[in-house]
Amino acid sequence: MANPRVLKLADQIKEIVATMIERRIKDPRLGFVTVTDVRLTGDTREAKVFYTVMGGEAERAGTAAALQSATGLIRSQVGKQLGLRFTPSLAFVLDAVPEDARHIEDLLAAARSGDARVAEQAAGATYAGEADPYKHPDSDEDDDDQ
Repeated sequence: MANPRVLKLADQIKEIVATMIERRIKDPRLGFVTVTDVRLTGDTREAKVFYTVMGGEAERAGTAAALQSATGLIRSQVGKQLGLRFTPSLAFVLDAVPEDARHIEDLLAAARSGDARVAEQAAGATYAGEADPYKHPDSDEDDDDQ
């Protein structure tokens, strides 16, 4: 389990980076970016900033290049606002959650269509033998015994 101080620092870095991207970085290559998570090492020397970008592959590549060029500015602002002895180095990583979610949605849609196809086949199906294959005592014999 992570140190509570490290988790708090990670949240603060996430807020600072999101604010910097929104207000200070004016790179035209920068797309619609959302900072999803920040993972900080236990010694607070390195931080991985996970982000997502709305759009296609061109927007992702442009945003990655813009974030790479703005890393120094963002890191200096993180250092100023946190007041740490050592400012963590920042690494921007494209978050794969949206692609994974899309893949899971595709798999669920395929499963739903397969279930619908099986339900269609079952609707018109009949039993190979009798509907109730178990033997039951005849109700006529029970009435005679009484």
